[in-house]
Amino acid sequence: MIEEKAMKYPIPIVRLIIPDSEGKVLILKRYQSEYAAGQWCLPGGKVDYGSTVEETAVKELHEETALTCTSMKFLFYQDSLPFAEGKMHCLNLYLECAVKGEILLNEESCDYACIGPSELKRYEIAFRHDLGLIRYWQEIIKA
Repeated sequence: MIEEKAMKYPIPIVRLIIPDSEGKVLILKRYQSEYAAGQWCLPGGKVDYGSTVEETAVKELHEETALTCTSMKFLFYQDSLPFAEGKMHCLNLYLECAVKGEILLNEESCDYACIGPSELKRYEIAFRHDLGLIRYWQEIIKA
């Protein structure tokens, strides 16, 4: 019953943009997942009931990469409408994060890369994160 209701409403999801000094952004290659295995995405995940967006961002970042968030700011949101009837409608909340530490991936990912705009087409990007990255590079970095 809860699963059915979840499909009727947008699901809030944090998407973390972690830029380096050159404006390249960290992406992760999905591994053991029923969704988009072998494709690349930004770190992040669903906002759980009772958790704030900020708490979720810090938790997901640490779980997926072992990195510690030192600061974050909200950038923009993206409606990600369902790909098919009955599939998830996600409300992606993009946050830019400064981090410290060394990357250590959990079981959800098998690789990582830092990419810039010219490298985006070399990667099969999941969940329309390519659109979020393009917007980030166009509006935020070049503003």
